[in-house]
Amino acid sequence: MKDINVLMVGVGGQGVILASDAMAEIGMNAGYDVKKTDSLGMAQRGGSVVSNVRWGQKVFSPMIKKGEVDFLVSFEQVETARWAAYLKPSGVAIVADVVVIPISAMSGAVPYPSWDEIKSVLQPQTDQIFFVPAIKIGQEVNNPKALNIVMMGALSTFLDLGDEAWLADIRRKVPPKFLDSSIQAFHKGVDEIKSLK
Repeated sequence: MKDINVLMVGVGGQGVILASDAMAEIGMNAGYDVKKTDSLGMAQRGGSVVSNVRWGQKVFSPMIKKGEVDFLVSFEQVETARWAAYLKPSGVAIVADVVVIPISAMSGAVPYPSWDEIKSVLQPQTDQIFFVPAIKIGQEVNNPKALNIVMMGALSTFLDLGDEAWLADIRRKVPPKFLDSSIQAFHKGVDEIKSLK
């Protein structure tokens, strides 16, 4: 049973905690020992949200050390750069194409970096960078709030569990009126990464 360290990052309101809760449950259902911890910085006002999720045969601490993240799953582009140093050299960065302009950058005094600038921060850490068009996928499935489901689908392609393990959790958590679009969002997240590999 391989240890897996996942760092999910984003801003308040994006569903980072829901996605990391789901991942923790999916890991436990698969027989892993699981530890998880969250950090919310003024999340209700668009502040940073960080979730550490660890799967393994025996996990002693919920915190992932710098340089030991297997998968950096970023729901917002700048948060990717903020946490890039936590990736291990062989790590994978899965990044949504979502931009949330912080208050400090709204005046233009501190410009929001381009994707190329953010990518240049990631590249010294890893060459496994996957940019997910999550906004477009949300529009295609008529569910713009499905960002976290899209990113779960993207992450699932790297882990040794079948789709059903993830879909069963989605069926338990998602309200009926959003279920079909959420399942579509998951599959589109899977397909997007498969097309990039």
